[in-house]
Amino acid sequence: MIRTLLACWFSATLALTAADQPAGRSFLMLGGLTQIVDAAGKATWKYPAVTRDGAILPNGNLLLTLSKTKAYPGGAVVEVTRDQKVVWEYKGTQTEVNTAVLLDNGNVLLTEAGDKPRLLEVGRDGSIKVEIPLGCQTTNHHMQSRMARKLPNGHYLVPQEKTVREYDAAGKVVWERKSPESKLDNRSFCSLRNAAGHTLISLTVANHVIEVDADGKVVWELREGDLPGVRINRTTALAWLPNGNIVFSNYAARAPQPKLVEITRAKQVVWTYTDSSKEGVHEFALLDDAGKALPGVLR
Repeated sequence: MIRTLLACWFSATLALTAADQPAGRSFLMLGGLTQIVDAAGKATWKYPAVTRDGAILPNGNLLLTLSKTKAYPGGAVVEVTRDQKVVWEYKGTQTEVNTAVLLDNGNVLLTEAGDKPRLLEVGRDGSIKVEIPLGCQTTNHHMQSRMARKLPNGHYLVPQEKTVREYDAAGKVVWERKSPESKLDNRSFCSLRNAAGHTLISLTVANHVIEVDADGKVVWELREGDLPGVRINRTTALAWLPNGNIVFSNYAARAPQPKLVEITRAKQVVWTYTDSSKEGVHEFALLDDAGKALPGVLR
């Protein structure tokens, strides 16, 4: 009887609409819906485009990776103001663009998928400052790579199909970690490297997140079934908080299941977000009370 009551209570909690949820985290949502969501779960800003990656810049503008459209047949990275004016753009030259990160050197990091998959650093004048070919299959462009990130040592961490690779500044692969064996399609989506040299990796369709050490040994993992009452359904984006908590996007989840979930390393759920839309959260960026990027978060 007690178990039944607890199960009903937990299901009811998850079924809360965004408006009913207690104050939580504010974030930039990227995907089929591009919007800023406040801590009460209310959308406070929207952009009419499908996006793949992005961030809020120090000047308050937004850097967004756009899926391909008639205006951008190869995809794009754009900087937009809060009144939706495009003030900078890079038009993709191949099939699609993934990744959008403003680097400390002022360049924009992105990846292009196509017959010649590559990682680029693009200057604000539109010139290509860095170009690194990515070793990918060329049959299925969409599956070539996902969220690339630049590391403090100047290297690049790139999820590529079922392998995460670290490229040095010359484009040489200096580290890689293949996805664990799985009956599911365990392609990597996001990879984050902390100061201890550990790498957090999301394996999308496998509904699996792993943390590996510098030698590639799994030291922590999250699987479907680990979170009572929460169905893990396509883990995509990740955020690693200074306190060790992890936020992951549950891409294929729909209400009442949560689309974003924050957990401790002990796998205790401390915050969730869901809404009534049919769109999944492809990527996200956590924000502070002032609407700026939350300090100290790896994403």
